Parts: sequence; structure tokens; C-alpha cells
Amino acid sequence: MPDHHVIYEQEADTYDRMISRQPDVTSEIADIRPFAQLDVADIGAGTGRLTVPIARQARSVIALDASRAMLRVAEAKLTQLGLHNWQTIVSPHVPLPLASGAFDLIVAGWSLSYSVHADVPDGPGKLEQALTEMQRVLRPGGTIILLETLGTGYETPHVYAFLQDYYTALTEEYGFSHKWIRTDYTFAHAQEAAELTRFFFDEELAKRVDDQQLVRVPECAGIWWRHME
Repeated sequence: MPDHHVIYEQEADTYDRMISRQPDVTSEIADIRPFAQLDVADIGAGTGRLTVPIARQARSVIALDASRAMLRVAEAKLTQLGLHNWQTIVSPHVPLPLASGAFDLIVAGWSLSYSVHADVPDGPGKLEQALTEMQRVLRPGGTIILLETLGTGYETPHVYAFLQDYYTALTEEYGFSHKWIRTDYTFAHAQEAAELTRFFFDEELAKRVDDQQLVRVPECAGIWWRHME
């Protein structure tokens, strides 16, 4: 299994190339909470998968990520678009260096799980801290939207064992609503598919992609959301 922390610090451009082969999911976010002219915080923003399309419509966007390298890629894309309504901050999920009651929408895509999964010491406590921080920076009536993996290489949702408790807690303890979507990768050719799946995922998946000469690699994602009072 690749070291994702090394990837995020040293291979941000390759990571961005990989996720660029997935569909834009911001329409799913807008269906839950239209974000035009809202103040948005993207936590664990990475290379701007959510930040960039949201910035096209939002009043303001602050992108936070623990990796400076990842944020540099996001900054380059936002600058190229000529947008000026954004800011980036190097920060983990807890504590958030943001003012209380400053945002209408918090999004966190494929990131919170790294801090709270079953193999992390006191994962449930870290989840509570992270959600408390998100609630703190929201205005009354604000919304939290979380996106996480439901299996790469799977046609229907597959919950990895180390994420089961986290996902269950979101719905049963914290009152989040939930749905799933497909976020398939569509690569330019089979060679690229094998190269980029081997770069980020486990060898078993990469070998299947290589052996079958796949161009489309299925993936499912979960979306959890909660509208705060």
C-alpha cells in the first residue's frame, strides 16, 4: 500500500492528475445546499477538487489542508481562472484556525476519515472534536457535507472495515443524512489506468486493472450531510 502522506507531500501533481479523471461532484453538493454567494470552508481541500468549482459561484472559499504542496496545486488552478474570492491555509482538521460563525457551508472531501478511522488512537474522540469545530465555525442554519470512499474497484458500495464505525457514528450518533454516488475514474488509456491506480491504491487493484486492460475503474463514494439549527 502506498504511503499516502508521502504522496500528498511529494506527488501532489500526480495525485491531481489522477483525481482529474473523476467526475465533478459539486452538483451533488449544490443539491444538498446551493452554495452560490455563500461563504464556504473546504477542510482537507487537497488540490482543490471541491474548492475550485465551488469558488466559481461562492461569495468566498477558504481551503484548508495539512499539505502545503497540495494547496499549491489548488492555488495555481484558482489563479489561472482569475478568481480572487479564495484563501488557503495550512491546517489540520482540529483546531480550525477560523472565526466562529463565519461560514454558511463546510465541505470535507475524502479527508476526515484519515483522522478518525478505527486504526487511529481515540478515533471516536477525534471525530467528536472535528465535528464540534465544524459546528463552531458555522453560522446558524449552516450545513456540513462530508464525502468519503465507499470502495475503489467496486460497482456498488463497499464499506472498508476500518471505516465502518466512523460511518455508523455519523448517522446514528450525529444525525447525518446519507446517500451514495458513483465516482468512476475514466482514464485516457489502459496504461494510464494501471500507472495511476498503482500509484495510489493497493497492488491487487492495480494488477486487476493491468490484467484486464481497464480504462474505466469503478468507484463509489458516500455523501453525509447535516443542516444545523
